[in-house]
Amino acid sequence: MAKQSIFRISVTIVLILVLAGIIFYPKFKPMFSSDRAAGPQEGPRGMGGGQQPLLASGYVLVPTQMNELIYSTGSLLPDEEVDLAFETSGKVVGIYFEEGRRVNEDELLAKINDKPLQAQLLKLQAQKELVEEREFRQRQLLDRDAISRESYDQVATELQSIEADIMLIKARIEETELRAPFDGIVGLRMISEGAFATTQTKIVRLVKNRPLKIEFSIPERYSGEVVPGFPITFNIDGFSESFKAEVYAIDPKVDINTRTIVVRALYSNASEELKPGRFASVRARLSQIENAVSIPTEAVIPEMEGEKVYVVSNGKARERKVITGLRTESHIQIRDGLNFGDTLLTTAILQLREGLPVQLDTLVTNHHLVNE
Repeated sequence: MAKQSIFRISVTIVLILVLAGIIFYPKFKPMFSSDRAAGPQEGPRGMGGGQQPLLASGYVLVPTQMNELIYSTGSLLPDEEVDLAFETSGKVVGIYFEEGRRVNEDELLAKINDKPLQAQLLKLQAQKELVEEREFRQRQLLDRDAISRESYDQVATELQSIEADIMLIKARIEETELRAPFDGIVGLRMISEGAFATTQTKIVRLVKNRPLKIEFSIPERYSGEVVPGFPITFNIDGFSESFKAEVYAIDPKVDINTRTIVVRALYSNASEELKPGRFASVRARLSQIENAVSIPTEAVIPEMEGEKVYVVSNGKARERKVITGLRTESHIQIRDGLNFGDTLLTTAILQLREGLPVQLDTLVTNHHLVNE
């Protein structure tokens, strides 16, 4: 019985020890791990081992030209455009233009039947001659005091009324004529001779292509820089060369949906090589800086107290505080903190530290011209 009791006590103690080990081992495991980890690290330090150089790319700074550009898309618009229609209704008795042909201002393009109006005009002109003779005789009698002023005034008033009627008929006759309001090119006619036209019937479209307007939008922050007279360039698909234009009008209101401002420029289009309605890629240069220190944007490290970069000097990384200026799509101007000839580090930025040994695997010189 004594042996059985001793056996039970031994088993109980072993179980308690195993359970205690399971509970407390995770708490003491980091201590054993750190002790084992520290051991191998002390060996190299004690043996005098140095740090391995960090591989990075270098960027030699040279004077550059920086341009701040606005890129936009726009459309070509005609200088003038109108859909022509008659001012009155009637039968079309004449069409005097050829489709796609150039016409001059005030040139007769089409005509509506005006025979009834012409007949009324002849009648009024005949009446006018008779009344003019009566007015002449009445004036002579008035000069000799043979008639009263009232009698003469009645004849004079009748003459003025006929003259007014003649002017009205002539105006109505002019409404039967369709004339070009400006120089331009007529398009395709929408009616045939003999058809009945109303004031809503479109006859033809007249377009003035010299000059052309280029309409595009710019961000609202540039509203104070783009003013009338501002030069722009634009490109059209199918043409290898760029075209130059000049801003002439700016919308006074910012679009609340896009936060942009609509701008229009004029292009002479002297040879009429461009047609309205085409898509245009517009570029406007806001500013140009000569001999600038420019670096890739990704090389700048932002901090709470400012911005910094790393350069390599005598094989080691050196920190430089910088003051930035003009920003473009890929580069940024450095106003202070860097000099021409410095070798800027552009890769492994997050691993760089002051005094860290650096080995250059690539060394390049920045481009001479930097555009946005």
